Order: sequence, then structure tokens, then C-alpha cells
Amino acid sequence: MSNPLLENTSLPQFSKILPEHVKPAVEKAIADCKKTIEQVIKNNDSYTWDNLVEPINDVDDILGKLWSPVSHMNSVVNSEELRDAYESCLPLLSEYGTFVGQHQGLFEAYQNLATSDEYQTLDTAQRKVIDNALRDFTLSGIALPSEQKKRYGEIVTRLSELGSTFSNNLLDATHAYTVNITDESELDGLPDSAKDAAAAQAKAQEKEGWLFTLDIPSYLPVMMYCDNRELREKLYRGFVTRASDQGPNAGEYDNSDIMNEILALRHELAKLLGFDNFAEKSLATKMANSTNEVLGFLEDLAKKSKSQGIEDLEQVKEFAQKNYDVNELAPWDLTYYSEKLKQSRFAISDEELRPYFPEHKVVSGLFEVVNRLFGIKITEKTGIDTWHEDVKFYDIHDANQHYRGSFYLDLYARAKKRGGAWMDDCVGRRKLTSGEVQYPVAYLTCNFNGPIGEKPALFTHDEVVTLFHEFGHGIHHMLTQIDACGVSGIDGVPWDAVELPSQFLENWCWQPEALAFISGHYETGESLPEDMLDKMLAAKNYQSAMQMLRQLEFSLFDFLMHSNYKSDTENDQYIQQVLNEVRDRYSVVPAADFNRFQHGFGHIFGGGYAAGYYSYKWAEVLSADAFSRFEEEGVFNSAVGKDFLNHILEKGGSQEPSELFKAFRGREPNIDALLRHSGIAA
Repeated sequence: MSNPLLENTSLPQFSKILPEHVKPAVEKAIADCKKTIEQVIKNNDSYTWDNLVEPINDVDDILGKLWSPVSHMNSVVNSEELRDAYESCLPLLSEYGTFVGQHQGLFEAYQNLATSDEYQTLDTAQRKVIDNALRDFTLSGIALPSEQKKRYGEIVTRLSELGSTFSNNLLDATHAYTVNITDESELDGLPDSAKDAAAAQAKAQEKEGWLFTLDIPSYLPVMMYCDNRELREKLYRGFVTRASDQGPNAGEYDNSDIMNEILALRHELAKLLGFDNFAEKSLATKMANSTNEVLGFLEDLAKKSKSQGIEDLEQVKEFAQKNYDVNELAPWDLTYYSEKLKQSRFAISDEELRPYFPEHKVVSGLFEVVNRLFGIKITEKTGIDTWHEDVKFYDIHDANQHYRGSFYLDLYARAKKRGGAWMDDCVGRRKLTSGEVQYPVAYLTCNFNGPIGEKPALFTHDEVVTLFHEFGHGIHHMLTQIDACGVSGIDGVPWDAVELPSQFLENWCWQPEALAFISGHYETGESLPEDMLDKMLAAKNYQSAMQMLRQLEFSLFDFLMHSNYKSDTENDQYIQQVLNEVRDRYSVVPAADFNRFQHGFGHIFGGGYAAGYYSYKWAEVLSADAFSRFEEEGVFNSAVGKDFLNHILEKGGSQEPSELFKAFRGREPNIDALLRHSGIAA
């Protein structure tokens, strides 16, 4: 049987990839990787970049490029068979990672190269690759006694399996709960766009009326606009109890034991490596220097935001009491009355804006923004094999007409697709042994409502911001000029700096000069009217302190949970207790006693943000301060755009982010820009 994953093609052959191809391909690629490492060690007495790093990069790249489409398809066209195939490979990949990280001969080869004369002749990026590799050997337990090395490998493998199970439970729990409404009067207040989508959802499942799910494009409009309090409560309970011991599907996909085991294993891993806790271990590869620095940063932001956050909440309560005679706001009321207050204060809503943000206008407007900033041109390319008919493919060329990279764009929510929005790499940039450059390719994935009938996909402004955010990650990956595998694009960028380009690009969603071409009514083509634009900009920082505190709650919960964990923590309630304590100190919105937000916190239990969720706020300081230079010198100042391209986007992980930021901004980052952009008068 020919295996499309083992064929040397420039892009994945998605239509040919079957679950039965996955494990044989991974086994073959890992065997080749191991064989190459042994040959490199055996055949050389002294080491150079060409005889050590390059041959291993070559085989690792093959493994990475075949695993990338498998992992991606598991997220966007999930099926039981594919999931089984994907999960069967996780132990193999973990074992290979441990094999490399604990290979004494390979470690000594890197040490040999790092202390050789050749090291001094290497460029900055190549030296960073070697320095990072030596750091990672230490973090893989290279110095541990053999029994502890073995235990390290067991923990890493088990954590990989647990993270995948956590994500599967969350996906299954999200799609297991729906609410079917057959009487339209129960949907009063809900915008036509949300009703049309719910009707299409019901029709797709051969049901009458309107079907609502826990996917954000379906869930959020109900919470914001629907007058039916009972429906709001039903969906809210379903959403905040996903994959937990509570709620309508209690226990069915419960992540409780998985979370406890993940925490215990992370702590054990950190202790094995000589750290006091997993938060310290997490910071070994980040920009922040210590747990105290992170906690001080988060607590400072929380203190500066709290009084305004309390005021935000009080205003909603007063408004609901005065205008609707509601004396007690339940959790499923807060978003609804907050939206009512926003409309009364600014006479604007996301739904009124939606017709002005049709997909084609937003996407072409995004491309125009990056063209003006960085001189890049983006063109669609047809005839590319994709995983779904809705997916589009684009090429990027720079101001000198040089090809820089490509990306897949998958915008719509659908069944068997993981929720949220993300960028991931399909192919990384590197210089091949032949001297040719392998150019980067990215996946850009969102979950917006698609076109319905004759009407194009219409986005909320929040969704426009999300698209810009993910595209910021995309250009960080695709515009890199670094040829050294491991530090090109987003590779090797510390996790607490990787959000800089994404949050940075969001700023143009609020600039009148950009909105002039990002927006256009889907029927008339008319740009966003000035009065609506003024209202939208006036409403930009509505409840921003409450939103800031919500993000800080997530960050502090994550960081304290990992830093305060003790080896003798047997308490099943530990996670809930930490969350309750954080909420008591920092939150202004009381949580329902049945709320199990943590059971769906995929970023830290199923993704890479463990003891690192603070990164969003950390990088937001960098992005706000970086953007303030554009505010000073012109939001489409091409010289400033070129500086950002040269110092940040093109450099990847080849230098420390603090150095790159200073090169762009001329100084250290300043927190004031973030508070000012958020409208928090600290």
C-alpha cells in the first residue's frame, strides 16, 4: 500500500490521507530519525553544523511534516478512526522525544560543537539553535540517574496521552449537548443571523425549528440577545459544566481525574529536574525570570483594574434594576444586561455591525493592512488539496516580488471541528542541504458562522479581531528570514513573547483608516457609516476592566495552581480551591457554585499554556507598547512597519525577545500603553 504521508510532496495530500496510513508512517519516520542520530555519532569524532545539526534536521523535518497534517486533521475533521490512529502515535512520539533528549552521545556531540572553534564562525541563529539544544537536554533529564531518566520518559508519555484525552472529552462534551426550539416566540430578541444559523443547524440534523449548540457562534448570541431567560440558563449550564461532574451531561466526559493526574505528574516531572514546582520549570524557557516576577506583574495589573471592574459591574446591576426591575443578576443574565446597557449607552451592537463585515471584505481588508504595513502581497491559489471544501489557500510575496510562504484558511465552525481559533505550522522555513530554501506554510483556523443561503458569511467585529490575531501569528511564522530550523518563524520564540505579533495586529481593527477598507455593507458595499464607527470606537473599552480581570483570573489560577502544588496534595478539591481563592481575591463577578470552567480550560490542560497563560497579558504589554510607536509616527507608516518586519517578524526565535523589542522600540517595554489602550485609568 502506498502511503501519502511518506511521499515527498511540498504540501500534504489531505484527500489521500487515511487513518491506516498514520501509524506506519510515524514508525518509519521515527526509525529513520534514530538511525540517523546513531550514524552521526558513530561516523564523527569532531562535530560541525554540517555533520551534526543538518542531517538530524533533515530527518526530523520529514517526521514533522508528516505528523503536522495528521495532528491538524484530528482537530478539524475529527473521527473515531482518525482519533485512534492519532492517539496510537502519541506514546511513540513521546518516546522519541525522550530518546533524543536523554541521548548521552548526542548531548556530548552538541557540547563538543558548542566549545569548538567552528561555533564562533556560526551565525547568531545557528548559535541559538545549539544553546537551546543544550538547555533542552538539561530539561529532558540528561543528567539524571538511569532510573529517574526512565521515570521521566514514562511521565512525558503519560502527560501526552492525558492532554489528548482532556481535549477529546471537551470536544465530545461540547457536541453532545444541544437545545432544540420549535416555537419561534421563545427566541424573541435573538438576531436573524443567529436564528438563520440555528435553523440551518436543525435542518442539517433533520430536526424541526432551531438547534443551538455550545459552539461559540451559536452559544454567544443567545447569551447576549435572547429574551428567553430559561434558554439562556440552559445553554449557560451546559457550557460552564462541559466535561465535568456537574450539569446536564454530568460525568459523561468528566475531566476531573485527568486534571488531577496531569497536575501530579507535572509536579513530579519538575521535582525530578530540580525545580521546586512546575511553574519554575515552565519559566526555564520563557522571557519572565521568576515566579515572583510573574505573580507581581499579574497582581499589579489586577490591583490597577479592580476598582474600575467593580464599577463596571455595579453599572450593569443598576441598569437592570432601574430599567427591567431585575434585582438579582444570575450568571446567565450578566452578558444579556451588559449588552442592553452597551446598546443604551452607545446605541450600537455587534449585530448592527455584522452586515458591514462580510467575509470577502474583511479578508481582503486584512490583506490590504499587511500590504501597507509590510509591503507583502497575498494571492489566492486554486487547485490545492485541502481537508474540506470550505478551505482556501494563499501565497505571500514580499515588496520585491519574492515568494515568502503560504497558508490555508479555514474559517467556519462545523461538526467534528475543535472550537476556538488558532494558527499552526504545516511546514517550517529552513535551508536544505542542497542550498535551496524550504518556505513556510501555515494553517489558520477559526470557528465563525459560514454563509447561509444567498447571504455571505457575516462577521461580528469581535470575530474580525480574532481573524487579525491569528493572522498575526501567521505572518510571524511565514515572514521569517531565518534559515536555521528550530529558531525560524515561531519556533524557539519564548511562549510569553509569541503573542506579540498576534495581539499587535489586532490594533488595526480599531483604526478608522483601516476600517474604511476592512468594512463594507454586504448588499450596498457602503463603508461603515461615520456615526456607527464613532459609536463602535466609543464602546471599544466598555467593561474593559471586567474583561481584564477575567483574563487575570485565568492567568493567576493557572500560575498559582502550578506553583503552589505540593507532592502530598491528595485533595480532589485542590484545583477548585485554588480557583475559588483567586476569584475571592480578584474577581468582581461571582461564579455559580456549579461552574466548572477549569474542566474546559484546554489552553493549560490540553495545550501548551500550562503555567504560561499569563503570556497573553505579558505579550499584550509588548504589543500595546509596540503599537504606540505607530500611534506616534503614523498607523500606516511604512518605515515603522519595515522596522517591525525586520526586528520582530523576520527574526523568529533567533534572538531573545527583549533584545528584539528594544531594537524596534529603542527602549524597554512600558506597561502604561496597555492600560491606556484598555481604557483603565490606573
